[in-house]
Amino acid sequence: MSNNANALESILFAAGEPVSLNRISLVLGISIEDVLDAFEELNNVYADGGHSLKFVRLGDKLQMCSSPEYSPIISKILESRKPPMLSSSALETLAIIAYFQPTTAAYINKVRGVDSLYSIGSLSDKGLIMQKGRLDAPGRPILYGTTDLFLRTMGISNLKELPPLPELQQNDAMEKLMLEIEQLSSITGDTESNFIPGQIAINEQIQE
Repeated sequence: MSNNANALESILFAAGEPVSLNRISLVLGISIEDVLDAFEELNNVYADGGHSLKFVRLGDKLQMCSSPEYSPIISKILESRKPPMLSSSALETLAIIAYFQPTTAAYINKVRGVDSLYSIGSLSDKGLIMQKGRLDAPGRPILYGTTDLFLRTMGISNLKELPPLPELQQNDAMEKLMLEIEQLSSITGDTESNFIPGQIAINEQIQE
């Protein structure tokens, strides 16, 4: 492998968590384009060699993870408790935030027609959403958006990979939102990411 790829491999293994492209670029003294080239090289080498590890991009960050097919084995060996299902209300709330972020609790309530504060709190505790600042409006309501953990759980690199939504009536739109999230991930039955971060640890932020 190239020196850049070897250096990136060492960084992501030692970090054990997502590392920003900007920081890697600064530390290695190379451009972000060169970092991404090294990232692609690493993935190709690991794929061709039949390794159980892979490298994933989460927005503007990179991370070393185990391959999804080994998640059940790692979970058993580390005796990780299987996380609970997301309730339908939490799934609805997550879908709205994913597609319309950054958004407020008031907007989520309006779309769902019911109070969503409990679901928002639950999703925050699981690490799937986070506060993204405040809206410049009376009361300065909190804005919510998804996290890197959401991307990893969905198996996507950025929000642009979410399927586009057609123009629909509100009830149909809600059903479509939930369907898209369900199709992207097994999150309704298992909120744990299929990708196990390097450095052994299973991410348990999304457990109760």
